[in-house]
Amino acid sequence: MSIAVIVADIVRLDADAIVNAASPALLGGGGVDGAIHRAAGPALLAACRALPEVLPGVRCPTGEARITPGFRLGARWVIHTVGPVWRGGDHDEAALLASCYRASVALARGHGLRSLAFPAISCGVYGYPPARAAAVAVAALREMLHGRDDLHVQLCGYDPRMGAILQHALDA
Repeated sequence: MSIAVIVADIVRLDADAIVNAASPALLGGGGVDGAIHRAAGPALLAACRALPEVLPGVRCPTGEARITPGFRLGARWVIHTVGPVWRGGDHDEAALLASCYRASVALARGHGLRSLAFPAISCGVYGYPPARAAAVAVAALREMLHGRDDLHVQLCGYDPRMGAILQHALDA
């Protein structure tokens, strides 16, 4: 099992895939989603639009993941996942967030990838408390990676504060 914490701009990483904390429509937006779309270029938006809608305006339901090429990114692939909006913790947020990590790892393995970088899913505009989200992320990743060394995972903090929160969860 290989999990590391880094503080970096996820769009600059040279990994097989980076994970995008996306909205259900997969059409870009703010935060890490907007940064990934800007760095990847317009072909990423076209690839996302080509993914089928499973409900009107929804290409990826909360807790699921989809994959597209990375286009102009250093990463060959982008795995898009939709985290839950924090609503106090009593609306299955932890289970949905864990599902984001599990679905992303499953897609990475299904595509034979060896390295994967995650942002702090749901910790921006979706309002998930960072320490709680980090604990969920680490638990889900440990579950998926236990006894296997086929995938190196980086938890990417966008600033030193988030990096410290992720590291604390990993050390716990």
